[in-house]
Amino acid sequence: MHTNENRQTIYTDEEQAYTRLEHEPEQSKSSSATTEASARSPLRRKRMLLASIALVIGILPAWFILNWVLYESTDDAQIDGHIMPLSTRINAHVEQVKVIEGQLVHAGDILAVIDATEYEIAVRGALARLAYAENKAASLYLTAAITTTTAYGGLNSAKAAVRNAAAEGEVANHQLQADQAVLERVGAQDGRRQLVEAAIAQDRQELVQVQGKLQQAVADLRTAQTAPQQVSLAEAQAHAADSQILQRKAELEQAQLNLTSTIIRSPVTAIVGKRRVEIGQNVTAGQEVIDIVSLDDVWITANFKETQLGHLRPGQPVDIKVDAYGRTWKGHVTNLGGGTGSVFSTMPLKNASGNRMKVVQRVPVRIDFDRSQDQTFNAEGLLKPGLSVEPDVRVRLLPRSNTPNTLPGSRFQLRDQ
Repeated sequence: MHTNENRQTIYTDEEQAYTRLEHEPEQSKSSSATTEASARSPLRRKRMLLASIALVIGILPAWFILNWVLYESTDDAQIDGHIMPLSTRINAHVEQVKVIEGQLVHAGDILAVIDATEYEIAVRGALARLAYAENKAASLYLTAAITTTTAYGGLNSAKAAVRNAAAEGEVANHQLQADQAVLERVGAQDGRRQLVEAAIAQDRQELVQVQGKLQQAVADLRTAQTAPQQVSLAEAQAHAADSQILQRKAELEQAQLNLTSTIIRSPVTAIVGKRRVEIGQNVTAGQEVIDIVSLDDVWITANFKETQLGHLRPGQPVDIKVDAYGRTWKGHVTNLGGGTGSVFSTMPLKNASGNRMKVVQRVPVRIDFDRSQDQTFNAEGLLKPGLSVEPDVRVRLLPRSNTPNTLPGSRFQLRDQ
């Protein structure tokens, strides 16, 4: 039994040794291939690195030359905008202040509220005075209508009375003459003489009465003939009442304007810059209460060197990089300034010694942002006045121009990007 086990062990060992001898050439070949690949890998990496360096060395000069030819840029630029100092129109007491500095507000938002009590009272008083003026005007117009009817009616009546009195006078005078003719035909001893004399006396009395009536009618006519003046006076008083109404309406509008001025609203979408009032403070008309900075009305002021102006034109496209965010906005050149920055300073530099040293001046160039019509510009409030920017103006190989503030001609017409 032991002999057989020993033989099996010997055979097993021989098989394992034979197996190792069979696989040793393959493992040797595999090790050789790995060693050869490892030797070639650093060489390949070295070649790729040299190729990359050569490519960069070839591209960088071309990029710098292209950038220098096609673009004009400056790092002396910033965002500008209008700071709106909102002030009060009235004298009053501050009741509420609804915003803090740095807050984003939209057009129409309430910023501050002023005590409106006295201005509400003023509106009610103006309404009452207007109602009184309107009622008075209505009364005067009615009086003018009555005066017109009465005056011209009296004039017509006076004219008729004069005509009637004149006719009665003629009748009385004719009767007197007829009776006097009868008296002349009647003899002195005629018994009818006394009757005729009595009739003549009555005729004379009636004539005197008629003449007095005519004189009164003529006097009344003279009075009645002032009818146009009476009507004009009545109408003038009515028109004066109209003027009074207009004055009362103006007072009401002023009172209502003062009342609306008790609420201070933001005229545009903006950022609150400086809050200058507190609750309980008394303010006067014209006093600044809150400064706001419009987010929509912002632009770039880029100070280019005078040697760069020759290739700049209005309308040229601009890439605007804002340092604060690392983002780029699109814009365009609007115009070139009217002079260098030094001439617009409070104290322009002047060399009185006569020893002038030439210094490259800078000219402010206005660049406006491109704005999409279907979106609210600067809705996020990122573009704030004072932020530094770097504008790159695409000049497109334009020739130097003696009139830089004109748009390019047809030969160099700008195309959309």
